[in-house]
Amino acid sequence: MPQRPGLSFSHVGIFVTDIQRMADFYSQVLDFTITDRGMLDGPHGPIELVFTSRDPDVHHQIVLVSGRPADLRFNVINQLSLMADSLETLQRYHRRLVGAGVAELAPVTHGNALSLYCRDPEGNRLELYIDTPWYVSQPMRVPMPIELPPAELMAWAEQHARALPGFRSRQEWRADMARRMGVEQAPA
Repeated sequence: MPQRPGLSFSHVGIFVTDIQRMADFYSQVLDFTITDRGMLDGPHGPIELVFTSRDPDVHHQIVLVSGRPADLRFNVINQLSLMADSLETLQRYHRRLVGAGVAELAPVTHGNALSLYCRDPEGNRLELYIDTPWYVSQPMRVPMPIELPPAELMAWAEQHARALPGFRSRQEWRADMARRMGVEQAPA
């Protein structure tokens, strides 16, 4: 079925109070595989992230993020993620968001993805991104020079990623995930 070019829905991140209990539920009850986990500095201190997926082609479909307060009015959605169909599309949306006066634009590399974070008019966090052809251990986040020409930006991102823990091709990572998930490897 045809879809509109540019962006497609990809994954969701949710804030949780008991990250291990939630990780156990998603992995043991719903058969998600924990693909990565680790710590990052957040706006209010360190946060723990657990990345889960049921698809060996997708690093994460649900991300569990520590830090959910007891306040029931708190929005548990950490972010909505939209996958761009190319680096040029990601850069086009960056220019569009700048032109629309969107504040708090944060272009970053995660090693295995190039992302652009921003907030919608009500403060909900959005991620627009593309996958890269390689993988690095997660979480990882470093600002990136999104204004570079596409070929230069990809070269910069690959050079940066090659120096990070866990660097390998996306195909190698996918084969390992397929084994861990008990999914037959599709012929190439």
